[in-house]
Amino acid sequence: MSNTARIEASLLRRRRAERRFRRYGQCALLLAGGALIWLLASIAVPGVAGLQQTRIQLSLVAPENVTTSAKMRRASTALVKEALLARFPEAAEDRKARRELFALLASTVALDVVPAWEEAGQPTNTAFTVSIPSSDEVDMLIKGRTKASAPAHERRLSDRQLGWIETLQHDGAVTLDFNTRFFVRGDSRDPSRAGFLGGILGSLWTLAVCLGVAFPLGVMAAIYLEEFAPKNTFTDIIEVNINNLAAVPSIVFGLLGLAVFLGSLGLPRSSPLVGGLTLSLMTLPVIIISTRAALRAVPDSIRMAALGLGATKLQTVLHHTLPLGLPGIMTGTILGLARAIGETAPLLMIGMVAFIVNQPAGVTSPATVMPVQIYLWASSAEMGFADKTSAAIMVLLVILLAMNALAIWLRRKFERRW
Repeated sequence: MSNTARIEASLLRRRRAERRFRRYGQCALLLAGGALIWLLASIAVPGVAGLQQTRIQLSLVAPENVTTSAKMRRASTALVKEALLARFPEAAEDRKARRELFALLASTVALDVVPAWEEAGQPTNTAFTVSIPSSDEVDMLIKGRTKASAPAHERRLSDRQLGWIETLQHDGAVTLDFNTRFFVRGDSRDPSRAGFLGGILGSLWTLAVCLGVAFPLGVMAAIYLEEFAPKNTFTDIIEVNINNLAAVPSIVFGLLGLAVFLGSLGLPRSSPLVGGLTLSLMTLPVIIISTRAALRAVPDSIRMAALGLGATKLQTVLHHTLPLGLPGIMTGTILGLARAIGETAPLLMIGMVAFIVNQPAGVTSPATVMPVQIYLWASSAEMGFADKTSAAIMVLLVILLAMNALAIWLRRKFERRW
């Protein structure tokens, strides 16, 4: 074979290898994209159902002696039972049937009856309509999560209850509405009453503490290491340890927070203060590394020009280097906070796994955070919490995407190319 033929054969082999490599890359992208779509779909489908709530409309008549909200709250359960028995009188004589009929509605009906009565003008001897959340079993049936055609031993609703639900649906008394209470209420043992506001507010308070501690300390440490610290063995050791801390598992920071903030300092357990301080330990290396990279990206000519005009080292940093590196600093800080907002392990270590109903009023109030509340709902045995878990994950993903989009926008808007 001539040299020309050998060269052409070699070129053909290399081109075939290049085409195979491209196909491998395309297949990898397709697999990654398919996995991402499957993941998002597996969250979005039940998440949309979790943002909806099945409600049953009833017509109640307030007695003459009910004139205040407190009296209506005490009488609400009896009024709801009377309304149900008036609609299905066949259940009045059977104790088991009455129990099954009342089980169609969620507990604590007063939370819905009293506001509806007040909104109607606090009438007496006059009918007013109230929309009450259904029980978890009815909610799953209306959403299609359970099937009425399933065998009796595989479902939690009896044939008699299915007949009542079908009658209510035929009368238009069953509605599937957007669950606004998911965003305005705290956690609950009842899936129909559970809301995500407590986790959202707890995360915001925790992030506020984390930002207030980690940002100034991280920026000042980065400025010193990059602009003022002498280059010797001691600073080299510090830099190596900072880089290593950025890769330490988050649960280690949880153990550190447990030992220092709770064990030694005695700070309130399960509070945003302790959670924010613990997350600041985890976020601090990320902020230091990103700030140093942003300062290093500023050309030395800027520093030389400022020093040549008589500025001190501190004036050069504060008036020129730091403002020019601020977009990169802000981007790194937001990305560090985005990582912190999704952390669960360090917060579990410091006790932020408690069941918290009320929304936190400050950094020292008992609170939970979004990832921990998602963890609690995911581990619950109630069927209704499965959809609530997906809905909460959707909210968390939207917040994370918003924070990442803000970081990209800041970088593109304020970044300068040299």
